[in-house]
Amino acid sequence: MHTTPADRSDLRADCGNCFALCCVALPFARSADFAIDKDAGTPCRNLQDDFRCGVHTELRPRGFSGCTVYDCFGAGQKVSQVTFGGQDWRSGGREHARRMFDVFPVVRQLHELLWYLTEALSLPAARPVHADLRRMLEKTEALTLRTFQELGELDVGAHRQEVNVLLLRASELVRSGAGRRAKDRRGADLIGARLKGADLRGASLRGAYLIAADLTGADLRGADLIGADLRDADLTDANLTGAFFLTQPQINAARGSTGTRLPASVTRPGHWAPQL
Repeated sequence: MHTTPADRSDLRADCGNCFALCCVALPFARSADFAIDKDAGTPCRNLQDDFRCGVHTELRPRGFSGCTVYDCFGAGQKVSQVTFGGQDWRSGGREHARRMFDVFPVVRQLHELLWYLTEALSLPAARPVHADLRRMLEKTEALTLRTFQELGELDVGAHRQEVNVLLLRASELVRSGAGRRAKDRRGADLIGARLKGADLRGASLRGAYLIAADLTGADLRGADLIGADLRDADLTDANLTGAFFLTQPQINAARGSTGTRLPASVTRPGHWAPQL
């Protein structure tokens, strides 16, 4: 992998080079997000022999909206083609399959960290920590290339803490340059909050619970959204220009319109309602 601040293609899912690991390795619980219960390591009933989803174009109406939200950050193809050299879980035997399923969540976490580190390196205001961020990026990339045995023994939580120290510093540098006293809403319980038109420029919303919050027309320019729970949050006409540490799964889980302004790092979900 040669990830650069300008190119995160290796950190985007390439399902054509993956053996549908997310459809097998991960468990589903019957809920509003999944129409069925599925144990970890058991193939989804919609999975076909060619590792493609049989209902891919109808996931939401069939009750599998959770599948449209999930993103592996490119871990699927890394595990399939690099860690296990292109041998799929069906042909390699039961033990081989178990190893693939165990390693996949580990590499997925590492790839998510690579996404954040790469973005932090693209933030000019974070330049004072760019050298440290680059070293951490290289270290994290090296971890993703370890053998399945080494990955199985890796303490991902400890590594995540190391990365988070740098990401927090980068966030502080970016938000302090906004020229205003930004709000600190880290970890705040904002479930169902009425934040229509709210001025959240440069705010820290790290880990905030914004489930079903009304953010219609809110100004989120330059806000730190790492880990914010945006499930069913209404982002209609909201301005997220320059918001950082925002991922595709977060956007996919929210609601919005063509009037929602997004940073270039994410794409507008196809299921969002058009602007009226």
